[in-house]
Amino acid sequence: MQPAGTAVPTLSPPRAVSYDDPQEEPDLTDPVTRLTAALAGRYRIERELGQGGMATVYLAADLKHDRKVAIKVLKPELAAVLGAERFVQEIKTTAALSHPHILPLFDSGEAGGFLYYVMPYIQGETIREKLNRETQFGIDEAVRITTEVAEALDYAHRHGVIHRDMKPENILLHDGRAMVMDFGIALALSAAAGGRMTETGLSLGTPHYMSPEQATADKQITARSDVYSLASVCYEMLAGEPPHTGGSAQAIIMKIVTDTARPVTELRKSVPPHVAAALAKALEKVPADRFESAKAFAAALGNPTFTTAAGGVSVAATARAGSRARALIIGLSATTLIFAAVATWAMLRPEPPRPVSRYALTLPVDHPVFVGSLSQVASAPDGSWFVYSSPTSSGSTELWVKARDRLEPSVVAGGEGGRIPAVSPDGQWIAFTAAGELRKVAARGGSATTIAKDVGSGPVWLDNGTLAYSASGYRSIVRVAADGGEPEVMATMDSLRTAMPVAALPDAGGLLFHRCVGLCGGTSELWVLDSRSGKSKQLLPDAVWASYVHGSLIFARRDGTVFGAEFDLRRLAVKGAPVALLEGVVVTSLAQMAVATGSGTLVYLASAATSGESDAVWVSRDGRAVPVDSAWSFRMGPLDGWSLAPDGSRLAISIFGESSSSDVWVKELDRGQVSRLTFSGSQDLRPRWTPDGRGVTFVSDRGGNSDLYLRRADGTGTDSLLFASQLQVYESQLSRDGQWIVMRAGSNENGRDILALRVGQDTAPRTLLAGSYDEEALALSPDGRWLAYVSSETGRREVFVRPFPEVDSGKWQVSTTGGLSPVWAHSGRELFFLDGKGNLVSQAVQPGASFTRGGQRALFSMAGYREVGNYHSFDVAPDDQRFLMVRMRRGAETEAQVLVVVDNWIEEVKRRMRER
Repeated sequence: MQPAGTAVPTLSPPRAVSYDDPQEEPDLTDPVTRLTAALAGRYRIERELGQGGMATVYLAADLKHDRKVAIKVLKPELAAVLGAERFVQEIKTTAALSHPHILPLFDSGEAGGFLYYVMPYIQGETIREKLNRETQFGIDEAVRITTEVAEALDYAHRHGVIHRDMKPENILLHDGRAMVMDFGIALALSAAAGGRMTETGLSLGTPHYMSPEQATADKQITARSDVYSLASVCYEMLAGEPPHTGGSAQAIIMKIVTDTARPVTELRKSVPPHVAAALAKALEKVPADRFESAKAFAAALGNPTFTTAAGGVSVAATARAGSRARALIIGLSATTLIFAAVATWAMLRPEPPRPVSRYALTLPVDHPVFVGSLSQVASAPDGSWFVYSSPTSSGSTELWVKARDRLEPSVVAGGEGGRIPAVSPDGQWIAFTAAGELRKVAARGGSATTIAKDVGSGPVWLDNGTLAYSASGYRSIVRVAADGGEPEVMATMDSLRTAMPVAALPDAGGLLFHRCVGLCGGTSELWVLDSRSGKSKQLLPDAVWASYVHGSLIFARRDGTVFGAEFDLRRLAVKGAPVALLEGVVVTSLAQMAVATGSGTLVYLASAATSGESDAVWVSRDGRAVPVDSAWSFRMGPLDGWSLAPDGSRLAISIFGESSSSDVWVKELDRGQVSRLTFSGSQDLRPRWTPDGRGVTFVSDRGGNSDLYLRRADGTGTDSLLFASQLQVYESQLSRDGQWIVMRAGSNENGRDILALRVGQDTAPRTLLAGSYDEEALALSPDGRWLAYVSSETGRREVFVRPFPEVDSGKWQVSTTGGLSPVWAHSGRELFFLDGKGNLVSQAVQPGASFTRGGQRALFSMAGYREVGNYHSFDVAPDDQRFLMVRMRRGAETEAQVLVVVDNWIEEVKRRMRER
């Protein structure tokens, strides 16, 4: 990190101070030597990085923490008039700031007459250095950087800190990400100097970026001053020069106070009108005429519909232009005036609606859209490219981008294992889920960054730069900064419901999410979370996907029909009856469609273009997969599940039906017949065989709640209600001796519990595990001694084992890096589970009266195989040498898929709304 615009001398590292050799006495007049001696034992000065107007920057080693740091030492003439105690006291406010786009302050103080503060040493370049090299930034890049800095400013302003010295030299670009430096240092210096800054011959703020109130030494400097300075930096990134230039500092200040900046479009015609309008408003002379906050400025930069009363330029500039125009018109002849009037009318008349056009983009058969649970297509804001998840030959997934100006799609480097992609509002980043984590990668590709762990679904980009997602278990909606940090819970569901965010509303107005009643396999309600009040309410009774675009709420139902309705952003309410817009969209747990928020372009996967089929495979311990029956395929919902019969001859599996229901089927292995077992028209999910292999238990929401049922495996008789209560039953297992039924059921808002019922004896189940954590994916050992399960008690999901049924007599944590889906080997000598890296792991277990563990061994990666939320994602053959899993059929085994693109689709939506 080095200040730009100054010469950086090359210095040798200071020599070690030694008093033993007279020839090695240090030069105590050398500032580097003095500073080295003053900071000895804490920091080791290595070399000078550069000098600025107020400080000299040194690269140093933090001896206590073994890290590189940058130490800024105030110039002696400035330090001479600053009291060290007051300086340190004021700078503490800055040290408390913690934000992804603020370079933190590690330390500060006085040593040997030096006033200094310490920051991380980050290799990168400042905006000034890049401007010196390239003159101008790309428009999208400039807007993104400005938005990131605005987020940092907004955070600081809400904590009572104003930067006062925003300039290109104080914005560091690290891996393309903006980091604001010297945050609040100017305030600390001003306060510490007690108004005596003029005695130093130095000034706070840089002339080109000073606000008018700073230039006139106004004592009341507010957050709007930082907005003005940031707008000046953005202006220079776009135009290649600041809003005001001059031959001297006095000339620049005079222009800032008296002159109006030219509209940025005069210097760069390609700047979008809304960006020019936002800059014009942020550069107003009077603070009250600017945006009320940095957040509002950032929102305007990202809002294509933003304008000002003056049509995107300042009022003063418009007035001057009007005066010049009146003077010109006076000298025109009557004929010229007529032609001028006609030309003016032609320029000012409303732009005719752009034509709506439809066409198809055929995807290569070996890179299709992954049509499974929790997958979707996402669009860049301008609709110029789309991103989707695609299966790979190894059974994994990866992200692919289809740019509309290119013939073939291209893989996104860093998007391995990715599902549910979402594009950032500036189009620069793709967020996605992989292996239970929320990650992001640059749209151009690169190394993926993990943002959050224990993620169920999502993500959704909010226009303040944060990301919303469902936590594991889907019982809470959480948001986190795009650069990571401490997650914040936005909403919590009760124990009978789950939720998944689907879209953000503009201006941080709220979040659309679908809430599932029961097992979330069928109907989903569309709800809205009001970010102002924190309260939620239902919008529509049946919707699995939604988006807000240009005043309209677009939503899809499970049957693939898409509707539109007018939406009141102030009241967060649907206006009028929905209008049918489209049919035939592929829908799994989400709709395979996206609407570009900027251009209104639609892209969707047509149902005729893909089967969305899965198949069952045997996977050996070394990871080799062999199809169970290549002639058999099926569709599964996100929570269906499957189970092997005790003798391994049959498979009970829940299959997604045509009428949005799931039914239990029995498949004779390997290439035998398939017969349907249930016909309820409801969600019959998560089958488990009875120990004798004669029956299959399953959970079903046919009665409103999810209850436990039993059906004979040969299909005779009727479904028997095995257990019913006001709780929601999510899974069950019968012990091998047939004496116990163990269940997971929802009981309160703080979690789901594990219950046990002694068959033929208990009239009500006993609670084995209860509390504020989710316990899930239960598994009884073959000898009935041990209960394995997954719990979130450590902060992430891990596998635990307890004695059964006396669960309080012991507890062992089996996984350490995250754990899911525990399943016992038939021998009882192994416990298989998925670790946090997505591998299938074998935990050796020694037989005996006590739970004694051996070693763990990772067998193979589970990437590409279906995961059943909160349940088991595989089963084990009787010989413990093979695993039965489900995967999506690859595109090479189906017809080529077609993405349907509708340009300017929003025009069609508006027309349909008017015709309603």
